[in-house]
Amino acid sequence: MKKDSLKQAALDYHSAGKPGKIEVIPTKGHANQRDLSLAYSPGVAEPCLAIAENVDDVYKYTAKGNLVAVISNGTAVLGLGDIGPEAGKPVMEGKGLLFKIYADIDCFDLELDTKDVDEFVRTVKILEPTFGGVNLEDISAPACFEIEERLKKELNIPVMHDDQHGTAIISGAALLNALELVDKDISKVKIVVNGAGASAISCTRIYVSLGAKKENIFMYDSKGLIHGDRDNLNGKKPEFINNTMPADTSLADILNGADVFVGLSRGNVLNQEMIKPMAKDCIIFAMANPTPEISYEDAKEARPDCIMATGRSDYPNQVNNVLGFPFIFRGALDVRASEINEAMKLGAVYALAELAKKPVPDIVNMAYNNADLKFGKDYIIPKPVDPRLLTTVAPSVAKAAMESGVAQEPIQDWEAYKTKLDIRLGSTNTLSKIIETKAKQDLKKIVFADAENASVLKAVKVVVEERIALPILLGNHEVIQEMLKEYGIELPNVQIIDPKNTINDTEAKRILDYSDLLYEKKKRKGFTYQESCDAVRSRIHYGALMVENGDADAMIGGLAKRFPDTVRPALQIVGARPGVNKVAGMHILMTKSGPLFLADTTINHHLTAEDIAGITELVEAEVRRFNIEPKIALVTYSNFGTVKNGESAILMRQATAILHERHPDWIVDGEMQAHMALKPEMLEQFYPFSKLKGHQANTLIFPNLSSANIAYNLIGSVSDVDVIGPVLLGLNKPIHVLQMGADVRKIVDMVGIAAIHAQDK
Repeated sequence: MKKDSLKQAALDYHSAGKPGKIEVIPTKGHANQRDLSLAYSPGVAEPCLAIAENVDDVYKYTAKGNLVAVISNGTAVLGLGDIGPEAGKPVMEGKGLLFKIYADIDCFDLELDTKDVDEFVRTVKILEPTFGGVNLEDISAPACFEIEERLKKELNIPVMHDDQHGTAIISGAALLNALELVDKDISKVKIVVNGAGASAISCTRIYVSLGAKKENIFMYDSKGLIHGDRDNLNGKKPEFINNTMPADTSLADILNGADVFVGLSRGNVLNQEMIKPMAKDCIIFAMANPTPEISYEDAKEARPDCIMATGRSDYPNQVNNVLGFPFIFRGALDVRASEINEAMKLGAVYALAELAKKPVPDIVNMAYNNADLKFGKDYIIPKPVDPRLLTTVAPSVAKAAMESGVAQEPIQDWEAYKTKLDIRLGSTNTLSKIIETKAKQDLKKIVFADAENASVLKAVKVVVEERIALPILLGNHEVIQEMLKEYGIELPNVQIIDPKNTINDTEAKRILDYSDLLYEKKKRKGFTYQESCDAVRSRIHYGALMVENGDADAMIGGLAKRFPDTVRPALQIVGARPGVNKVAGMHILMTKSGPLFLADTTINHHLTAEDIAGITELVEAEVRRFNIEPKIALVTYSNFGTVKNGESAILMRQATAILHERHPDWIVDGEMQAHMALKPEMLEQFYPFSKLKGHQANTLIFPNLSSANIAYNLIGSVSDVDVIGPVLLGLNKPIHVLQMGADVRKIVDMVGIAAIHAQDK
């Protein structure tokens, strides 16, 4: 992504709609006067009095137990340095967003306008009654060390400076696994650390806790080796003085025979000649961002035997703090830990290290293009999309808190706790991340039939910058170029084709080939050759023919024409898959409890029981494509025969019977009302015989287009639910039709869906 393009995209992202990235959402009813009288006066007096009598009841009656303060003074923001508390606020809001989406932890960000350690500590200390935990962020060294140490002593809630400990915990897990793979003892390896800031000090401390010996560790700052002869060592640097080598020993010299290099400094401080003398099976953690101390390619070329990790997502073994802090605080909050101590940090280290050795779930492999990830040199730490992180790291941290005596509310039932963690997030964010990550693994050519549209061009910009697909634009060259100029979008290497105005021999020949192809498909359906030649000039037909002919892998269309006018050419040109009687449309609703799949939402008006069974089979296969077990309800206004003769009730009853006969092992049932399908406790109470007993449905099949279409539009309009779709199911090749008014995010989501469908083909 170009710097100017990223700058504007970031500014737009933060300013669009409500400025910023987070907001406060009520968690209790507030619709009427009674609700308000309970929420505030006079009812609120009761929990106040209860807390006054027993202060620990604050965790029972308020949000304190799930509320973390993200606190900074803006003195060491990302790679930007001392930019001040206001300028650091977007980062703190971003940290709050990550806490929420990864661990369902609520956050307030607090930016303090002070560099005075005493004032900072005093301010945070008097805020202790508000929060269940404190995440210190972007505070410069050496003040960050003193601030954290004092707050840990003076507060009775967990405190962690993530800049120090986050990278330490993740890289510690990676180091343990890397050493295991090359069969080296951590107590004997020579470790070179380049960088001596907060993160480097904390990383090195945790390596020592894991068994590394200080006499084998050589730390460098910008002035050279941390050595006893130097008189300019500040902060915590003296902790890692090593006098076993001369003070003027260069970084290049110290790397001779080194087993491990840990970079927490700046880009390109290493070259290939410097790492060639390192020990056999050396370990190189080049974690400067965005430019590592040495590039992955250079390191692997110079030392093919090395195990390499960086801070980047586009190479193996990304050391990413998001693998740690959300889950560490989750575990600490859930046992009401009074602090985050060394035992809890090591608990996270060992949990992450062990998780990397376990078989990788299909959904993670799918995200990385069925990479068959397994423990080895290119997989020493889990991927950020791994859904097991929450249920692995948080319990390990909670157990360590209990065993080290800092847990005030010990967990009694670990299975129940893990179930509770699963319920917290469902797969709300996981599915979107999986779709986009998988699309990036094998870029497919996606043709956009409606490129003369601002939203499409903005979406294409995102697709190009995020490397989700390789776009091809259909439309008038001049119109598209004018729009790109108007909206400040640069797409220099994106192909533009105008079917109405061929500009070279290649395009002219393609028009003739497509005309022949279309005529062959439609000549026995009343189409003349001239009509085929005319139809090919329409962008919808042209795009579908590109897909059919293999010149593109998938098509996105529909914004410029009515839905049927886009679907009809797709059906005529690429056709339905063999054995598919009814092509169907599906929408995905990204709910708090996980994705909810709805069908048929876009195509079929009048259905038979056999049609509904066939559509259900299409949807079931699509849900499994995302490695989610389908739990299917055929919904209508009747529950298992409560309405005897209603048309839709009979239809869904018959379709259910067909599915039970064909697929006796599926979790599928009907006919039932939608609320019954989504409330397992109610279903078990009234209909314990149901195949859905004990399950919440994640797939709803409707009796007709009207009810399905109303349902997804209504839910998407009145609730804070992201909607992906419509996803066309049953076509022989991937073509998807955008909903009228689809915004940039929805278009990008559909490109991801189209890309992974094309990959599967």
